[in-house]
Amino acid sequence: MHRTSSTPPTCSGPVRLGPHARAALRPAVAGIDAGFWHDRREVNAQTSLPQGPGLLESAGNLHNLRLAAGTAEGEFRGSYPFVDTDVYKWLEAASWQLADEAEGDLAAHVDHITGLVAAAQQPDGYLNTWFQLVKGGERYKDLRWGHELYCAGHLIQAAVAHHRSTGRPELLDVARRFADHIDSVFGPPGSGRPIDGIDGHPEVETALVELYRETGERRYLDLAAYFVDRYGHGLLGGEAYCQDRVPVREATNVEGHAVRQLYLLAAVTDLATEAGDGELRATAERLWHAMTATKTHLTGGLGAHHDQEDFGDPYELPNERAYCETCAAIASVQWSWRMVLLTGEACYSDLIERTLYNGFLAGVSLDGERWLYVNPLQVRDGHTDPGGDQSARRTRWFRCACCPPNVMRLLASLPHYLATTDDDGLQIHQYVTGRYSGDGVTVRCATDYPWHGTLAFTVEESPADRPWTLSLRVPRWCQDVRVRCGEEAYDGPVTDGWLRLRRSWAAGDRVVLELTLEPRLTVADPRVDAVRGCVAIERGPLVYCLEQADHPGGGLDDIVVDTTRPLAVKHRPDLLGGVTTVVAAGRRRAAPRPGWWPYTPYTQHTQHTQHTQHSQHTRQAPHTPEQTQEEPVELTAVPYYAWANREDGSMRVWLPTS
Repeated sequence: MHRTSSTPPTCSGPVRLGPHARAALRPAVAGIDAGFWHDRREVNAQTSLPQGPGLLESAGNLHNLRLAAGTAEGEFRGSYPFVDTDVYKWLEAASWQLADEAEGDLAAHVDHITGLVAAAQQPDGYLNTWFQLVKGGERYKDLRWGHELYCAGHLIQAAVAHHRSTGRPELLDVARRFADHIDSVFGPPGSGRPIDGIDGHPEVETALVELYRETGERRYLDLAAYFVDRYGHGLLGGEAYCQDRVPVREATNVEGHAVRQLYLLAAVTDLATEAGDGELRATAERLWHAMTATKTHLTGGLGAHHDQEDFGDPYELPNERAYCETCAAIASVQWSWRMVLLTGEACYSDLIERTLYNGFLAGVSLDGERWLYVNPLQVRDGHTDPGGDQSARRTRWFRCACCPPNVMRLLASLPHYLATTDDDGLQIHQYVTGRYSGDGVTVRCATDYPWHGTLAFTVEESPADRPWTLSLRVPRWCQDVRVRCGEEAYDGPVTDGWLRLRRSWAAGDRVVLELTLEPRLTVADPRVDAVRGCVAIERGPLVYCLEQADHPGGGLDDIVVDTTRPLAVKHRPDLLGGVTTVVAAGRRRAAPRPGWWPYTPYTQHTQHTQHTQHSQHTRQAPHTPEQTQEEPVELTAVPYYAWANREDGSMRVWLPTS
């Protein structure tokens, strides 16, 4: 596979605004050529992505496509009706990677698997191997659980990625035939289409918006709008789990299955952008702020319940039972990026940064070969792991393998989420070593972020006939920022999270931004019961945790941090691929002797209850707390993204203070 000059890619990433979009900002072109995210993307490109075809083969996904095409014999392999999406997400990830490496083994695998997908498609455009093979060709009879439109959405996104990266039409043609088929089947009452329905797992909606952006075909945008507005009208039984309890325009907080909610809200934001729908914009802003204020973990993780992969109630943010599915972190980044483009506000990029460095990146091992489906904030001493998709231990692959190829596609497309442009200049949202370009402007950044806070920008290309504004995001966690333009200090204001430098720039002009990276202790809102009386350690954009591997001689359940002692920073190039650790003073409480009752009264002056006829059957707890001994211990905190890369053991983010 190779890119030809006659068919250049039209965009380097997953969101390309339409010609009439009402957006504050437009995606800019960025490249990462060294440093933290370059290293993570190299592991993705050299290890994770190349393993994809073999894993899809061994799991049966590619076998199913051959069965559907009639080129193989045997039984359907897989437990779910949406196994095709594992193929499509890998194809999307590989296609974004082809923007960097247009030829070679990866390109050959993309060609081969694209051919399998095309061969499995039915003449009228329909494509879903589960229903073609297991259900005897039955279609759209189980929209709540069948995920046919969800699968179509991931196919469309893969096709858009392939077309934008290579300029080739093969996969896009498959996706358009499927989208045209869906458009001929689904529609509101009175439309003449046979089905008024929605999918139990939103996804096709935002994919259809992107297909409209890629092809200019308005029907796809209208179809997406129809689907979005039909949620909440009882078509799926009226359950919050599948976003059907309340119409999205009336919602006041995020609820139900976290990934489903976030994919739907990405589509809401896309439609607000393309259609200029002020009501949808207000809905997206209202729900985003409600989510971040009441339902977002410190890591950016989302989802409180293992049961139904659910958001839970406001301020219900558990530790060891936190679900925080890796796919939810990815969906959060995708939604927040669309909010960035729509509004231009820095708060959305603040959450993207927090999620990327913590809730998302923890989902893949440092070697790129093992994965976490759920991302708890604590693993207790003596934890018994259930295995499978609920495991707190890294796993090679999953029966429901949604997360690994999802991680691959975000890492492969990461340069798209770094910078934007508008008529006034260039905005840099995420800091990497590399180049940012847009509208005749190119700026290079050199940095060792997130380990150090110095960011050196050099203007490499600038229009000679007009001034423009270089806007640099100052993260909310940063309490002290210093700026130099050339040799002069700059003391201009930071407004709404942005430092805006406007002037007539020339090639060679330099700006140095210094963000202080002092480690800090964070406390939660007192309504978060699970962590009352605890603190967490952060430094820059990184959340830290303790791991048992760094604290020999005991577990972590008896650790107490001493908040009166200063935190120290130590860089460890020998540890976990090279990390900066934070060292704190703490104590380890001697574990009390096992007994029949794990509770002690708060005070020694307990009121004795009067005996009743049943009192002889009630055993009283002891009235004086058991005295415990404490020993001082040095606590070594490592970045949360790097946990679970050594031997199995306990882990915790939130540390008791007493």
